[in-house]
Amino acid sequence: METDALLASASDYTELPASLRALAARGVARNYRRGTLLIEEGSQGDALYLVLSGSLRVYGCDARGREVTYGIYGAGEYVGEMSLDGGARSASVITEQNSRCVMLTRASLLAHISEYPEFAFELLTKVIRRARAATLSTKQLALNDVYGRLKALLETATLTTDEVQLTHQAMAQRLGCSREMVSKLVKDLELGGYLMRVSNGRYRKLRALPARW
Repeated sequence: METDALLASASDYTELPASLRALAARGVARNYRRGTLLIEEGSQGDALYLVLSGSLRVYGCDARGREVTYGIYGAGEYVGEMSLDGGARSASVITEQNSRCVMLTRASLLAHISEYPEFAFELLTKVIRRARAATLSTKQLALNDVYGRLKALLETATLTTDEVQLTHQAMAQRLGCSREMVSKLVKDLELGGYLMRVSNGRYRKLRALPARW
């Protein structure tokens, strides 16, 4: 559910990168409660969402309702750019927590690019990076077993700290497997002395994870 819709004000986007401030000023800032579906996979639409605070989860879903997470995006990131060609939405987007976003239309984005043509290159770079990330994710799904994908996720999540904060369900959505499979592997890693549960959804890596399990 959205609340407090109004034109984005200077106080909304002072923390944004300089390249995004002028773009934000062209949109409408809205508050969204956690669990709000902003974009539905397969639908038509030309809105792009620029995150001011909170976080958004981009995911896909199969006919049985199983989900796979493509990415989590926070302040300063934007989502929805893949539908600017007029095609159907390739993924769904939902708020992970209470969030404030600027909603921009295709027309406002084109007007911005007309005034700031260098932003077109920034947008293209963003699309290329996400395409590369999607290619890598597909490769991992195809070539790695579930443990291999879990190991890569845990190692990425603990690059700056020895702790990871992800529930088993969140891990399963990112890995494209069942929550039960994740729970079994995490429990085995705990028993093996590789992980220690600190609290619900929070683990500490005690030593380097084995190459295979």
